[in-house]
Amino acid sequence: MKARILIVEDDPNIGESLDFILRRAEFDVELITDGAVALDRIRHQAYAAVILDIMLPGMNGFDLLRAVRADQQLAGIPIIVLTAKVQENDRRTAEAIGASVFITKPFSNAEIVERIRELTGA
Repeated sequence: MKARILIVEDDPNIGESLDFILRRAEFDVELITDGAVALDRIRHQAYAAVILDIMLPGMNGFDLLRAVRADQQLAGIPIIVLTAKVQENDRRTAEAIGASVFITKPFSNAEIVERIRELTGA
Protein backbone atom coordinates (compact mmCIF):
# COMPACT_ATOMS: atom_id res chain seq x y z
CA MET A 1 0.00 0.00 0.00
CA LYS A 2 1.27 3.49 -0.87
CA ALA A 3 2.19 5.89 1.92
CA ARG A 4 -0.46 8.63 2.18
CA ILE A 5 0.93 12.18 2.20
CA LEU A 6 -1.04 15.34 3.01
CA ILE A 7 0.10 18.56 1.34
CA VAL A 8 -1.16 21.73 3.04
CA GLU A 9 -0.33 24.50 0.57
CA ASP A 10 -2.46 27.42 -0.65
CA ASP A 11 -0.33 28.34 -3.70
CA PRO A 12 -1.90 26.35 -6.56
CA ASN A 13 1.32 26.12 -8.57
CA ILE A 14 3.35 24.78 -5.65
CA GLY A 15 0.54 22.46 -4.56
CA GLU A 16 0.21 20.98 -8.05
CA SER A 17 3.99 20.62 -8.35
CA LEU A 18 4.26 18.77 -5.02
CA ASP A 19 1.26 16.61 -5.92
CA PHE A 20 2.87 15.69 -9.25
CA ILE A 21 6.35 14.84 -7.92
CA LEU A 22 5.00 12.78 -5.02
CA ARG A 23 2.55 10.83 -7.17
CA ARG A 24 5.36 10.16 -9.64
CA ALA A 25 7.39 8.85 -6.67
CA GLU A 26 4.45 6.48 -5.98
CA PHE A 27 2.89 8.14 -2.95
CA ASP A 28 -0.85 8.55 -2.37
CA VAL A 29 -1.35 12.33 -2.14
CA GLU A 30 -4.06 14.66 -0.85
CA LEU A 31 -3.87 18.44 -1.24
CA ILE A 32 -5.64 20.89 1.09
CA THR A 33 -5.34 24.67 0.82
CA ASP A 34 -6.70 25.77 4.24
CA GLY A 35 -5.05 25.20 7.63
CA ALA A 36 -8.25 24.69 9.63
CA VAL A 37 -9.60 22.19 7.08
CA ALA A 38 -6.25 20.38 7.14
CA LEU A 39 -6.32 20.02 10.94
CA ASP A 40 -9.79 18.50 10.76
CA ARG A 41 -8.64 16.10 8.04
CA ILE A 42 -5.53 15.07 10.02
CA ARG A 43 -7.77 14.26 12.98
CA HIS A 44 -9.97 11.97 10.86
CA GLN A 45 -7.59 10.45 8.29
CA ALA A 46 -4.26 8.65 8.73
CA TYR A 47 -1.24 10.15 6.96
CA ALA A 48 2.32 8.87 6.78
CA ALA A 49 3.57 12.49 6.63
CA VAL A 50 2.44 16.08 6.11
CA ILE A 51 4.04 18.83 4.01
CA LEU A 52 3.00 22.11 5.61
CA ASP A 53 3.23 25.70 4.39
CA ILE A 54 3.34 28.42 7.06
CA MET A 55 1.26 31.16 5.45
CA LEU A 56 -2.21 29.64 5.03
CA PRO A 57 -5.81 30.81 5.20
CA GLY A 58 -7.99 29.50 8.03
CA MET A 59 -5.13 28.65 10.39
CA ASN A 60 -1.45 29.34 9.83
CA GLY A 61 1.08 26.53 9.65
CA PHE A 62 2.65 27.28 13.03
CA ASP A 63 -0.76 27.00 14.75
CA LEU A 64 -1.55 23.81 12.83
CA LEU A 65 1.81 22.33 13.82
CA ARG A 66 1.20 23.28 17.48
CA ALA A 67 -2.26 21.66 17.42
CA VAL A 68 -0.93 18.41 15.91
CA ARG A 69 2.01 18.21 18.34
CA ALA A 70 -0.31 18.90 21.31
CA ASP A 71 -2.59 15.96 20.40
CA GLN A 72 -1.14 12.69 21.74
CA GLN A 73 -2.77 10.64 18.99
CA LEU A 74 -1.32 12.86 16.22
CA ALA A 75 1.97 14.02 17.75
CA GLY A 76 4.06 11.37 15.98
CA ILE A 77 3.12 12.35 12.42
CA PRO A 78 6.23 13.54 10.56
CA ILE A 79 5.73 17.12 9.37
CA ILE A 80 7.88 18.91 6.81
CA VAL A 81 7.54 22.67 7.06
CA LEU A 82 7.96 24.05 3.53
CA THR A 83 7.93 27.82 3.41
CA ALA A 84 9.06 30.95 1.61
CA LYS A 85 9.73 32.47 5.03
CA VAL A 86 13.50 32.23 5.22
CA GLN A 87 14.24 34.13 8.42
CA GLU A 88 16.22 32.12 10.97
CA ASN A 89 13.53 33.00 13.53
CA ASP A 90 10.93 31.09 11.47
CA ARG A 91 13.19 28.02 11.33
CA ARG A 92 13.75 28.18 15.10
CA THR A 93 10.01 28.58 15.73
CA ALA A 94 9.14 25.62 13.48
CA GLU A 95 11.80 23.42 15.09
CA ALA A 96 10.76 24.46 18.62
CA ILE A 97 7.15 23.55 17.89
CA GLY A 98 8.20 20.18 16.49
CA ALA A 99 8.75 20.30 12.73
CA SER A 100 10.47 17.12 11.56
CA VAL A 101 12.21 18.94 8.67
CA PHE A 102 12.35 22.61 7.59
CA ILE A 103 12.74 23.34 3.85
CA THR A 104 12.66 26.75 2.21
CA LYS A 105 11.11 27.62 -1.15
CA PRO A 106 12.21 27.34 -3.87
CA PHE A 107 12.79 23.69 -3.09
CA SER A 108 14.47 20.79 -4.83
CA ASN A 109 12.03 18.11 -6.04
CA ALA A 110 14.61 15.44 -5.24
CA GLU A 111 15.02 16.75 -1.68
CA ILE A 112 11.26 16.68 -1.05
CA VAL A 113 10.98 13.07 -2.27
CA GLU A 114 14.10 12.04 -0.33
CA ARG A 115 12.86 13.60 2.92
CA ILE A 116 9.40 12.03 2.55
CA ARG A 117 11.00 8.63 1.93
CA GLU A 118 13.22 9.05 5.01
CA LEU A 119 10.31 10.08 7.23
CA THR A 120 7.90 7.41 6.03
CA GLY A 121 10.31 4.53 5.47
CA ALA A 122 8.86 4.21 1.96
